[in-house]
Amino acid sequence: MARIPLLQMSGISLTFGGDPVFSGLDLVVQPGDRVALVGRNGSGKSTLMKVMAGLVEPDVGDIVIPPGKSAGYMEQDPGMTGFATLGDYAASGLEPGELYKVERAGEGLKFDPSRPVETASGGERRRATLAKLMAEAPDLMLLDEPTNHLDIEAIGWLERELKATRAGFVLISHDRAFLRELTRATLWIDRGMVRRQEKGFEDFEAWRDKVWEEEDSARHKLNRLIKSEARWAVEGISARRKRNQGRVRALQALRAERAAQIKRQGAAAMSLEAGLKSGRKVIEAVGLAKSYDGRQIVRSFDLLVQRGDRVAFVGPNGVGKTTLLKMLLGEVAPDEGEVRLGTNLEVAVFDQARAQLDPEMSLWDSLTGDPEMRVSGKADQVMVRGQPKHVVGYLKEFLFDDQQARAAVKSLSGGEKARLLLAKLMARSSNLLVLDEPTNDLDVETLDLLQELLDDYDGTVLLVSHDRDFLDRVATTTVAMEGNGRATVYAGGWTDYISQRGEASGKFVEKTKASKPKVKQEARPKPGLSFSEKHRLKELPAEIERLEAEIAKLEELMADPELYMREPVKFQKATEALVQRQDKLAAAEEEWLVLEEKSEAG
Repeated sequence: MARIPLLQMSGISLTFGGDPVFSGLDLVVQPGDRVALVGRNGSGKSTLMKVMAGLVEPDVGDIVIPPGKSAGYMEQDPGMTGFATLGDYAASGLEPGELYKVERAGEGLKFDPSRPVETASGGERRRATLAKLMAEAPDLMLLDEPTNHLDIEAIGWLERELKATRAGFVLISHDRAFLRELTRATLWIDRGMVRRQEKGFEDFEAWRDKVWEEEDSARHKLNRLIKSEARWAVEGISARRKRNQGRVRALQALRAERAAQIKRQGAAAMSLEAGLKSGRKVIEAVGLAKSYDGRQIVRSFDLLVQRGDRVAFVGPNGVGKTTLLKMLLGEVAPDEGEVRLGTNLEVAVFDQARAQLDPEMSLWDSLTGDPEMRVSGKADQVMVRGQPKHVVGYLKEFLFDDQQARAAVKSLSGGEKARLLLAKLMARSSNLLVLDEPTNDLDVETLDLLQELLDDYDGTVLLVSHDRDFLDRVATTTVAMEGNGRATVYAGGWTDYISQRGEASGKFVEKTKASKPKVKQEARPKPGLSFSEKHRLKELPAEIERLEAEIAKLEELMADPELYMREPVKFQKATEALVQRQDKLAAAEEEWLVLEEKSEAG
């Protein structure tokens, strides 16, 4: 039996008053699809996902979600008006017997359901939105940057949940490791065109480079042909004007074809320059201890940071990474111990909260209004590492166009805001970079460039990130903060840290295809079941019995050989309902088996 698509888009075209975002787009998402949606910042990834979710209406085209199928969208900026707490919002729309699903997702994603909506941070709101979607368990999940504001433990939980789900999903993420683990197909948005490859993100960059190589070859051949035809036109057109008007028109058509080609956006021209060399010893911390409200951040912590080191700080959200950074920079005093800063330090900070950006200001004013970038008497110039530059020219180095220069910061995508913050950061010289979650929302190409810049940077870097791939490619030292004051220093990046920690605790390392060490944890189930799991285990037998009864009724109905001819619509609906209930039964039986085994192990 042919599979019924979860989503079908036909002839979709969309413009926002300028060049088309999409034109003539056809797209199908099948049951079980696990799709990476990739493209440059500002290329339309989030817009396409909103079109899929029905939140943005296309100018032309049809979007069909078949009867009996459901799609759920995780918004980046959820509206929670009318809800008192995050838990109220996350549980809205669920049956009373399904509320345990919110508790379970809350445990995995680390959000407090009792937190009042009005005092919740943006990250807490996003986690509640993700918990709501996971609890609702639609047939198709549309996930826009779900790992933002999650720590590595929560990312691991979400990764396991998505691996186990029977639902299809489309996923936007900057996290390479997350995309590699989860996706089996790739949608690539490039200059208004959406291409699909039936391979996961692991193969994306090779595919992209091949497409671009073929495109460059075709453009080179077209340019040679135009040059040849143009030479003919100049040298011989007067003698053969009447006989060769067709060839002239062909030359005009070739030129029109070249003019119509959309030029590929180049890589950002970002550059990062160190200022005066700092002393050899940048930071020395001896015996640091710090507590807040009775909670130990660090105790007996020692660290030596030397010029050129790349030190990453990892650990769960709220464990105190930012506090430790501020102690190391001399902004917060420790309760015990001492921090000695080196000489000639010039510090530049990338703030994950984007506090340096005023959403109401234009990009132009955001740069020219910065006291450290202002050029006296020149309203259209900014100071970039001691040299004046035209503000639009500098913005273009970070892939912003002329029209965006006067647009409000709030109109930018998350990745574009990150690039604007990098533009401010990189305008000044420094020899100590402090990067707090710099990878959030950045596209693959910009992440690659940022990594290269950090590799070549003749200074020192302190880095907070939950992006495992980025940590592996940048960090030379990892400080793992594991709670209760424990902060341990390891050599290398994330994989090195996991390997060393695993060897120390009896875990073992296996090699992946890419020959990167991957830690495989030995099974050590927690004793017993959590409250929500116990509740679910009691509910499952009745749910399985109900599904079996419904399947039996549907099979009895469809046993009528005349039903298809007599009532085709009823037959189609019964077929869809039967497939849906069979999937739910299989999932319920598998869930019962897992919980029963866990209960016995406990």
